[in-house]
Amino acid sequence: MLTKNYINSLKTEFKGYNGKKFGKDLLAGITVAAVALPLALAFGVSSGATAAAGLVTAIIAGLLIGGLSGASYQISGPTGAMTAILVSLVSQYGIQGVFIASFMAGALLLIAGFLRLGGLVSYLPMPVITGFTSGIAIIIAFGQINNLTGLTCKGLTTIEKIKSYFTLEQNFNLTTFLIGAAVIVFMFIYPKKLNQYCPGSLIAIILATAATAIFEFDTPAVGEIPKTIILKERLDFSALSMSNIYSLIMPAVSIAALGLIESLLCGASAGRMKNEKLNADVELVAQGLGNMIIPIFGGVPATAAIARTSVAIKSGGQTRMVSIIHSAVLLLSMVALGGIMSEIPLSALAGVLIVTAWRMNEWSAIKSIFSKKLTTAIFQFLITMAATVIFDLTAAIVIGVIFSVVMFVVKVSDMQVTVAEVDTDKLNENNVNPEKLKYTSVVYISGPLYFGTCSKLEEKITASGEDYNIIFSMRGVTIADISGIEALRNYCEKMVSQGIMIYFSCVNKKVMDMMERCGFKERFKYDMYFWSTDKVFEHISNL
Repeated sequence: MLTKNYINSLKTEFKGYNGKKFGKDLLAGITVAAVALPLALAFGVSSGATAAAGLVTAIIAGLLIGGLSGASYQISGPTGAMTAILVSLVSQYGIQGVFIASFMAGALLLIAGFLRLGGLVSYLPMPVITGFTSGIAIIIAFGQINNLTGLTCKGLTTIEKIKSYFTLEQNFNLTTFLIGAAVIVFMFIYPKKLNQYCPGSLIAIILATAATAIFEFDTPAVGEIPKTIILKERLDFSALSMSNIYSLIMPAVSIAALGLIESLLCGASAGRMKNEKLNADVELVAQGLGNMIIPIFGGVPATAAIARTSVAIKSGGQTRMVSIIHSAVLLLSMVALGGIMSEIPLSALAGVLIVTAWRMNEWSAIKSIFSKKLTTAIFQFLITMAATVIFDLTAAIVIGVIFSVVMFVVKVSDMQVTVAEVDTDKLNENNVNPEKLKYTSVVYISGPLYFGTCSKLEEKITASGEDYNIIFSMRGVTIADISGIEALRNYCEKMVSQGIMIYFSCVNKKVMDMMERCGFKERFKYDMYFWSTDKVFEHISNL
């Protein structure tokens, strides 16, 4: 079924494809490559691997994942969010651990695609995703302090790294810092209008590399860029063992979860830009296959990237050929400009990533959450962001979702109870006797009826004073459980024993079924149930 969907989408996508459309794809592909080149190098280095690994990832992902994608516009490659996982993974398990975890994550994504789990991401609340993104941005920014300043740190988490700056002997490199700071300033002041023609990150890196070469600055550089996409350090299948697989299960789940979330969110956002819906399950299969094959070449895990994808759309890209062309341009750059790229200062790449981290934050969404004083959304955002920084990305998503579920349950479980005496002056119906309704109260209930809300119900009714008749208007009660029904029955029996007549109106069918199953209607006979409150008034008047 997925194969059929993919083939049909290709037929639709390339229907009427001609030289004019290819020209647009070519220009868009070159533009995307210009954006992707500095990011690929930077993400490769910041992940704990190499700049070459970042380039290889972008090339293979563009060719394979882009070609098999669930939409015409997705551009995949190494991303900042993924580096947040990989940097700690490299320090714990080495680069082979990254390759194995990536392969396993690819298999998980492949399974998720075949099981049609692409719709799962739609259940994540917006503040959780926003907090998750901001947490990743913090991790990326702090992860660049070493390359930006020449300082050193130890530790797996951001908190541990920050602490180590105050405990280890440090050697601040002013030259390195000034290069990185200059890149940051340049990228912020670079005109946005020019970005669509030549990205500021690429210009900043070119200028920084040229200045370093001309003035012979003593600062760490990227290092050798091989002229091949099959790197020396790549997945070694002989390193696969049950012990390795067992120890890397959770990292693989983290990579797969992030790949799923980031790729589908990118597809949803870009789909609105291009007015084309992403086939989420086909996309997961593409991401799965890509992440199983990329480590064989020596690359790191990839996901769809919103920055590159949006550039592809804004540049006039027509089909998935944009992704393939961007890979071809990156491959040519790797072969032809490898010597020059090897001299790029690491601090320049750090500057690019710090600006990228800043721009990753969904500032409009954050402003909306805080300006509107949405308490639940604020806590969702802050808790998820903090969990992302303190723990790991998978734990952050789980914590954010659990908190959201708890808050949702608390909100929907809040029963609203309003007690109103019958206003006899407003009763003009011929079948109603106002005198017999003087001591009648109507209890309007809205919300779920369960054990935890019955105390609130009793409190409201007791505060209303003494009545001869109480009518429970239950139109707003959509669900009830056995505990709630039993508690209501016990309370009603107590009132009946005191000589108070009980009536029920507007009872939802599902709630009525639960009342029957719980034996409620055996105790309170059928003549106590009415379709509307007016019918209860008529019944009491005729007694």
